[in-house]
Amino acid sequence: MTATDPTTSTTPVATPAPEAIAGDGGIRSYHGQPVLKEPVWSWEIPCYFYTGGLTGASSGLAFLAELRGNDLLARRAWAAAMMGGVASPLLLISDLGKPERFLNMLRMFKVTSPMSVGSWILVVAGGSTPLAAIDAWTGWIPGGKYARRTAAMFGLPLATYTAALVSNTAIPVWHKAHRMLPFVFGSGAAMSAGAATVALTPPGAAAPARRLALAGAVAGAVTSELMEHRLGEQGEPYKQGAAATFRRVGRVAGAAGALLLVSRGRSSRAAAVASGMLLSAAALSTRWSVFKAGFQSASDPKYVIGPQREAISRGERRGAARREPRI
Repeated sequence: MTATDPTTSTTPVATPAPEAIAGDGGIRSYHGQPVLKEPVWSWEIPCYFYTGGLTGASSGLAFLAELRGNDLLARRAWAAAMMGGVASPLLLISDLGKPERFLNMLRMFKVTSPMSVGSWILVVAGGSTPLAAIDAWTGWIPGGKYARRTAAMFGLPLATYTAALVSNTAIPVWHKAHRMLPFVFGSGAAMSAGAATVALTPPGAAAPARRLALAGAVAGAVTSELMEHRLGEQGEPYKQGAAATFRRVGRVAGAAGALLLVSRGRSSRAAAVASGMLLSAAALSTRWSVFKAGFQSASDPKYVIGPQREAISRGERRGAARREPRI
């Protein structure tokens, strides 16, 4: 293609074809467009991540409390599990837009698909958890003990399957963290379950819930930091934009909630409720940080093309690396 030289109307000069716009680090994409499409998920999904973790971990806590004879704690934990178990499918269906789409996800069971496996886990856990909670409070459900066992058994994978779901996508910051995300989500689930139960239970019976909440808070801080460290350059989205804001909120709320729970949670019901709310906010903020980091990672070619070129240059994958034009 040619164009007229602006200094003369008779001398044509060569005009290069439209080149990609260089982003951070000199990484280029065609016309500066994102290589990957951002996820189409809306606000319901990070909330679903939170409620799924709350349901699963609370079911496990309730079941163990029953085995140890702490019926008061068990009933409150089952109540927290029921709240999450009812909210989770509603949030997922709301994001899908039509209830029929959720039913379509159940037409088959594919063990190699996290979405297929997770859909069935949600159905079983979401159906058994309310029955288990009602039976724990009233004893009216025939075969209620089987509902409680089912809820506990399927609740634990419900707490972490969403990590496998997002890491199975092509989003760089999620995919590269496939080994660490289940630990991050599992820690957040433990913190949210312990926090909710602490807020609902008198302090005298809430010791196991306090320990679970504190263990989840510490494990969540450690695993999140380790995940970002292992991601290297791919972890930069966690330090930018909305992901960084939610990350800071989660850390501040988690530290404040843990400190309040340790210092006053055993003796003050008001302090227990406040610490439970802070730790719950920390767990939710962590899910939002992961969610937003995925959008930011997909929108920047640097996090998609750069690692591919590096892997090719190291001989870890096949492909051709384009030479940069000489100036």
